[in-house]
Amino acid sequence: MAGVSTTETTNAPIPINETERLIASDKVGGTAVNNRQGGRLGEVYNFMVDKLTGQVAYAVMGFDGFLGIGERYHPLPWKTLAYDTRLGGFVIDLTRDQLERAPSYTLEETPWAGPKYGRSVHDYYDIP
Repeated sequence: MAGVSTTETTNAPIPINETERLIASDKVGGTAVNNRQGGRLGEVYNFMVDKLTGQVAYAVMGFDGFLGIGERYHPLPWKTLAYDTRLGGFVIDLTRDQLERAPSYTLEETPWAGPKYGRSVHDYYDIP
């Protein structure tokens, strides 16, 4: 059975990549990010995890581009996202115009090298 392991003693299936409240990170990549008006903004590219707390700090969303060409990556503070089971994806209170003005980077850039970038992301989304 795909995505399921079994225990040695009972052979009962144990979900290894999703429960009602939890999902494995490898299943989240590619998940849609929509605005409240139902417009698709992009999809989750990866997560940024705080090494000290173990908490997800950002979902990095891929935006625009085709096959990775011209794509920009937008770190969205985790607290700005809500999961909508009807859509099977995340929802954020953001318009496309607001997203285009938000902090972003390309794969060739290294914005996380200094703490100012993370602060600029939190400032933009008004997250303390």
